[in-house]
Amino acid sequence: MKRLSIAEIEAHLMTIEDDSNPFLLELESDERKGVQTAIGRWKKRLEQKQVLQAKFFEMNHYERKYRAEGFQLIAGVDEVGRGPLAGPVACAAVILPEDFYLPGIDDSKKLTEKKREEYDAIIRKEAIALSIAMVHADEIDKINIYEATKKAMKSAIVSLEPKPDFLLIDAMKLDTPFPADSIIKGDANSVTIAAASIIAKVARDKMMKELSNEYPKYGFQHNMGYGTKEHLLAIEKYGITPYHRKSFAPIKDSIAKY
Repeated sequence: MKRLSIAEIEAHLMTIEDDSNPFLLELESDERKGVQTAIGRWKKRLEQKQVLQAKFFEMNHYERKYRAEGFQLIAGVDEVGRGPLAGPVACAAVILPEDFYLPGIDDSKKLTEKKREEYDAIIRKEAIALSIAMVHADEIDKINIYEATKKAMKSAIVSLEPKPDFLLIDAMKLDTPFPADSIIKGDANSVTIAAASIIAKVARDKMMKELSNEYPKYGFQHNMGYGTKEHLLAIEKYGITPYHRKSFAPIKDSIAKY
């Protein structure tokens, strides 16, 4: 083999997918420290890739189970934003193709903002159907957050086209015309629910960043409406906006004093 530079070797290693590749086997006898370091980095990348592949396979357990029972259009359903003091509760419903492959997908809370946005673009491109629904603060105050969450989920589901023939729902029990399975921590245990979690999170975060332009003193672009110290101090100093949930403590307690 022609003696390649370490930079050339590293570039070639990026194209190798398995440890039985002849080029890799020949490199094992190259005693240069830089070459052995490059091999070590390649092996670490391979191990990380294999871990993500194994996790992706595990997260397809429910999808495989229900496809084996004859269901094809399986929708994942998840919400974000039940806990914040401001902004809507958002829900997404997503139907993915059977051959969808995105190792690294996970509960949106476990991903960086950059990864969420990267995966959001991939999911939107490849999904068979996708829908987002939001219930805003004034209605949350009227019907409570639990009922608002159910309403957002149902709205997202009925807006799907084509219609699903099965639902995988994160933790909630819903009365719908479709057969369903409610999965505890579904966003970490089902690829389809994880996809819905990401779509809902990115959509809601985008809205909160837009609200921060209108109400810059509350830091919505950072806290997304959650009760951070910055946010609570802003409420104390400036009062609440039309996007705050008046039925949530400590806002509710503050209103009761007056």
